[in-house]
Amino acid sequence: MSSLGNGAFLVGLVGSGIQLSLTPALHERAGDRHGVRYLYQLIDLARLRVGVEALPELLTAAEQMGFNGLNITHPCKQAVIPYLHELSEKASAVGAVNTVVFKAGRRIGHNTDCWGFSQAILESPASKRLGTVVQLGAGGAGAAVAYAVLSLGAARLVLFDRDETRAESLAAKLAGRFGADRVVASSDLPAAMATADGLIHATPTGTAAHPGLPLPAQLLRSTQWVVDIVYFPLETELLKVARRRGCLTIDGGGMAIYQAVRAFHHFTDLQADAAHMRRDFDQLVEARDRPHSAWECGR
Repeated sequence: MSSLGNGAFLVGLVGSGIQLSLTPALHERAGDRHGVRYLYQLIDLARLRVGVEALPELLTAAEQMGFNGLNITHPCKQAVIPYLHELSEKASAVGAVNTVVFKAGRRIGHNTDCWGFSQAILESPASKRLGTVVQLGAGGAGAAVAYAVLSLGAARLVLFDRDETRAESLAAKLAGRFGADRVVASSDLPAAMATADGLIHATPTGTAAHPGLPLPAQLLRSTQWVVDIVYFPLETELLKVARRRGCLTIDGGGMAIYQAVRAFHHFTDLQADAAHMRRDFDQLVEARDRPHSAWECGR
């Protein structure tokens, strides 16, 4: 049990550039609904001026301070694995962790991104035409969504990453589970996009800290669907351009909500209501994006 006492939970998020994250508020509101004391803290590597090399010390400090667990985000989802005692079946299969539970002196890694992305896609017409999918990004989040889209039945997944070795490594890992004919790493993006049914964007490009487009706009066709897992901002430049070109678009809100639903359960053994969390998310986004909002004023 956490240092807050019985019926209380202390949780954190470890990542870089995470000050705009809505996850703390989503978790704390879910805790309020269950009548439990729930405190969620940001552990921002950028603010601390450290990198992933600080993970061992941060994990130890969180345990010593009585945290129930930690959410893990960019750039730590793969780097954290060597410092854990155990991985869930899904985290092991994906090769990335976004939720660490501290239990009986052990650190147990889970991946709720995979389920969160799957739920978001299943709510969209895109789930009916997965076909050939191009994915940009083969990092921790990319590994989770790649696993998810193949599990949902995508016929072929073409992976791209600035680090071609990383894309090739992920493709090889996924090919071992789903078959070499269903996943491949590539460096020819125009050729891949010319035959793709959909595009998944899983890089930091488009976030507040890394604005811009992750690919040339002319590669998008009106018959394609486009998913951006970025959710701050919710309306990324990629989604704006894709919509103008006639594409079906899916923002990162659904994945953010559903991964939080599952992570909340791992930390507390309580069930968060997805519909309530969706309403919370929409309210928080509206407040965040409102001119001169509390976010901008630093409150």
